[in-house]
Amino acid sequence: MSDASVTHFAIGAQEVEESPLGVSWQKLMMWIFIVSDGLLFAGLLSGYAFVRIASPAWPNQAEVFHLSMIAFMTFLLISSSATMASAVAAAGRADRGATVRFLIFTILGGLGFLGMQAYEWTTLIQEGAQLSSNPWGVPVFGAVFFTITGFHGSHVLSGVVILAITAWRMAAGKSTAAGIELAGLYWHFVDLVWVFIFTLFYLI
Repeated sequence: MSDASVTHFAIGAQEVEESPLGVSWQKLMMWIFIVSDGLLFAGLLSGYAFVRIASPAWPNQAEVFHLSMIAFMTFLLISSSATMASAVAAAGRADRGATVRFLIFTILGGLGFLGMQAYEWTTLIQEGAQLSSNPWGVPVFGAVFFTITGFHGSHVLSGVVILAITAWRMAAGKSTAAGIELAGLYWHFVDLVWVFIFTLFYLI
């Protein structure tokens, strides 16, 4: 990497204005967003838990879902967290090429996850699952499933778009290590939320 690129990283880090809490305003705002969005997901999952406990019966996951594919989806998303962490580490070393490569790997992981989720949705819809009814005898099942997994899927899609823009900016020498770290915080949050969704919907 050229001296100019290294200097750009250094200048970018110095120009980040710190908040009264000792972190940059950008990072503080990202944490505020993550906490507020996490509370929203917590509310949705708590509502799901209440509905499920209150229901006299619930569909058998093994009969409804493609559990082997769901497991692979989860593995793919967790692996993308590892590549995202590698991108953040590479950005910290001012290694632009490695940062872009790891960002691309992360994007591919996110796209793979979205593709398999789209297949899962399509299969369930073809089997008759809707927001208000489904073939498994619990009308509210479709509503909670499509709402929560769809809301999470929209976060993954947003993350993929953000990472694509970040990778392009990094390749052009317009992004900083701080920007990569912020994107990484969001992506790790999305991955963590899926761990809870996976546990509640598909394992318990």
